[in-house]
Amino acid sequence: MLDEKRVKEAESNIKGYLDDGLLWKYKLSRKEILETYKRNYQESLDVAQKISDQNLSNLWTVVISYYSMYYIANAVLYKIGYKIGTKVSHKVTSDALIVFVRNKLKKSLLEDYEEAKEEALDIIGRKTNDIIEIFDKEMKKRSVFQYESTEEIKKEKAKTSIERAKKFIFEMKKLLA
Repeated sequence: MLDEKRVKEAESNIKGYLDDGLLWKYKLSRKEILETYKRNYQESLDVAQKISDQNLSNLWTVVISYYSMYYIANAVLYKIGYKIGTKVSHKVTSDALIVFVRNKLKKSLLEDYEEAKEEALDIIGRKTNDIIEIFDKEMKKRSVFQYESTEEIKKEKAKTSIERAKKFIFEMKKLLA
């Protein structure tokens, strides 16, 4: 679960990223940048699925699944006016999701579940945090996975990565519409 400490850390980091030029609010949107992010997330997801289906590489299933989430996260951030630089871009993306996208995602999920009352609000709050946390988990897992796992563990984690990527992308696509 995405805890309050992590949210506060992200909020604090974003100020520094903006000051250091690692993240910026752009003035003029360029369609080709957004289209590149969209193309990259879809291609990454497709390739990860093919690699998994053909049982070619658990390592690359995890890595490419993560990158599909990374690209769609950057597409959503770009759509709302933010561009991530090249230095520590994965951490900046993760923190920017928490600060700039979390509440938008919550609103999107609320619209999907408009009929529900008190019970749904609790579920939506948890689901919002879970979706944002998926990115953090996959970013950390990719690093550990690449350097410190057995093949049996890798196969199971690869399956989880593709499912997380699909769930993450499903929700993030709503913000691109």
